[in-house]
Amino acid sequence: MSQSITKICEDFISELDQAIGKQSSESIFILTDENTKKLCLPIALQSEILKGCHVICIQSGDENKNLDSAVAIWKYLSENGATRKSLMINLGGGMITDIGGFTASTFKRGIRYINVSTTLLGAVDAATGGKTGINFSGLKNEIGVFAPAETVLINIDFFKTLDDANLRSGYAEMLKHALIETQEEWEKVLKYDLERLDLSELKVLLAKSIQIKERIVELDPLEINIRKALNLGHTFGHAFESWSYSANKPVLHGYAVMWGLLCELYLSLIKLNFPKEELLRLKYLSKEYYGTFEFSCKEYEEIFELMTHDKKNNSKDINFTLLANVGDIRINQTATKEEIFECFDWFREG
Repeated sequence: MSQSITKICEDFISELDQAIGKQSSESIFILTDENTKKLCLPIALQSEILKGCHVICIQSGDENKNLDSAVAIWKYLSENGATRKSLMINLGGGMITDIGGFTASTFKRGIRYINVSTTLLGAVDAATGGKTGINFSGLKNEIGVFAPAETVLINIDFFKTLDDANLRSGYAEMLKHALIETQEEWEKVLKYDLERLDLSELKVLLAKSIQIKERIVELDPLEINIRKALNLGHTFGHAFESWSYSANKPVLHGYAVMWGLLCELYLSLIKLNFPKEELLRLKYLSKEYYGTFEFSCKEYEEIFELMTHDKKNNSKDINFTLLANVGDIRINQTATKEEIFECFDWFREG
């Protein structure tokens, strides 16, 4: 399975034109949501190649990354003459690149698609790596395929449209990548000042974060072995995120990942002796920038049940990626229900 070509753009329109190639505008379909249609689409449409292209707009929010939206996209493609030679451009954050990649890679058994990431979270997480998917039956990314974008373009200028919460959401994934890399990278990312958006500094950290992910994906594109390292924080995190939607208290993906990182590093502490001082550094940062995630002991069983449905599980055991130290990755770890509930207790104690 070939990898995407990922570019952090210097000249967005010329690099977009180069990625599109000689495609006829009549067979180009741009997928957006309500936010990116308003804030980002006008910039993309400065490309002469995109004059007269089709624009598909779906509702924003991860709760709309579902089968109904996928059917609407397939229907639009079918009714507007899309063929196997058509091109889809997914212009948006992780929700758009996930569902856009999934619908493009399954329509007529697969059409070309390009991801143009407009959020920090999307750039560091969903846009690269070839995972596509939709949520189903209350579970995150339950339906999907491995199908990398032909090209991933990241225009840092789009990040100026993001609020603090969405920047912090993306930063959580960067922290995860640093944790599985080296102590040096961990220190660098921890030092980034979230209160002051320095795009040039962020660009350097982002490039390294994407490089970490792409190196791992290249080694194990179908997540049979080391790619599971990228799931650090996500077994708890996805359960927290899914539960937040079912409880009508939705949280951003990166926030759920941050809280999942805390729980999984605590689990790493009790099972693998992960350094307590590093866990406490993350806990302090989380409290300052991400606040708390409110749930009671009455919800433990429900959240635990969501964890049992995680895609990473190979048997009745819940599968975790844990760390013995920063950069010391241990995949295919398991924990008892009692240990998981202990993590919930520790997390809620603040």
